[in-house]
Amino acid sequence: MEHTRLVVVELAAGETYAHACGEAEWIVLPLTGACEVRWAEPPEGARGADPVPGRGRVGEGAAGTFRLRGRGSVFDGPSDFAYLPRDASAELTSSAGGRFALAGAPCERRLPARYGPAADVPVELRGAGRCSRQVHNFAAADTFPCDRLIAVEVLTPGGNWSSYPPHKHDEHHPGEESRLEEIYFYEIAPHGATPGVGYQRVTPSPAGRTDVLAEVRSGDVVLIPDGWHGPSIAAPGHDMYYLNVMAGPGPEREWLIRDHPDHAWIRAEWAGQETDPRLPLNGPAPRPEEAP
Repeated sequence: MEHTRLVVVELAAGETYAHACGEAEWIVLPLTGACEVRWAEPPEGARGADPVPGRGRVGEGAAGTFRLRGRGSVFDGPSDFAYLPRDASAELTSSAGGRFALAGAPCERRLPARYGPAADVPVELRGAGRCSRQVHNFAAADTFPCDRLIAVEVLTPGGNWSSYPPHKHDEHHPGEESRLEEIYFYEIAPHGATPGVGYQRVTPSPAGRTDVLAEVRSGDVVLIPDGWHGPSIAAPGHDMYYLNVMAGPGPEREWLIRDHPDHAWIRAEWAGQETDPRLPLNGPAPRPEEAP
């Protein structure tokens, strides 16, 4: 993918992962567990760090530490997170272990490193009936400043269709559609000892040829450089989570979508339906705390 990046790291108790931001901005998002993020900017004149994840090293320059409380699982509510600027280096350490996503996008501007509290993450319920889903807009285009990166989390109750109606954002039409690549990363809730499963559909659009019908399980990724994408289908009895990472070459950081003309009518049906009563799926977010 040209405009988006995703790294998922699983750390054992006490283990450390080193990360070089390189030409991209990154958000560290706990999926399970808590972690400490030590970050540092390079000395002046030493820009252009090695962009290969795992080969960074905290060095000289402005530096700090973010302590992320995280969560028990992706179904437990929004998490706090950390924003890392391009050219910085970082080290993630988890005292008890956990799994952590690093969502990134190549960018031009260096914005300051920042902490995002879980309590400040806007939670939105979208759709109705069997198209109901829950969105955590932690780094949506209008909620958290980044240069290029857009990232949100979506929770879909078992049996529901999400990312529906099928939509696309692979062409630049000012005020109507923005050109954005997208990465989907999935976690599917098990039922007892039975692993969860879901399905993802992507169909070709006038701007591209991506054609995917994928069975997805926890840890799976679907890359969407172009195309009409949706539905994301959660099997009955298995709630679905996915992390969306988006970015593109357009002049503005914005999320503008175009619905598939054959299926856009479904939105009008929602006016007479209730939101799925299972939503919100999770309990309360972690209590507010001072930014580290």
